[in-house]
Amino acid sequence: QVQLVESGGGSVQAGGSLRLSCAASGPPNSRICMAWFHQAPGKDREGVASISRGSGRTFYADSVKGRFTISQDKTKNTLYLQMNNLKPEDTAVYYCAADWRECGGVWGASSWGQGTQVTVSS
Repeated sequence: QVQLVESGGGSVQAGGSLRLSCAASGPPNSRICMAWFHQAPGKDREGVASISRGSGRTFYADSVKGRFTISQDKTKNTLYLQMNNLKPEDTAVYYCAADWRECGGVWGASSWGQGTQVTVSS
């Protein structure tokens, strides 16, 4: 069973930076693709960034390209999301996610963390 625990959320002013971390455990074949999603109030959860655990290939939503960077430390089983030049519209609960399927194409996940709040003020 995959367990995902996020940390690093908080409040920041527009233009600031935050780094989210996700400690992952469980069967490696259930964590083929690791990703970050976010969900703003009243909106659907949507994919932000993903990384293939094996190849390291990354994917980004258009809204965060050039500002966010997803990375992983496989020795620590930890996923990161470096968020720079944050905007008020980035305000959301951010979820770490894992999927047994390879990244790419459709955003999906089979396991979820509990979420961490990110608030960006103007």
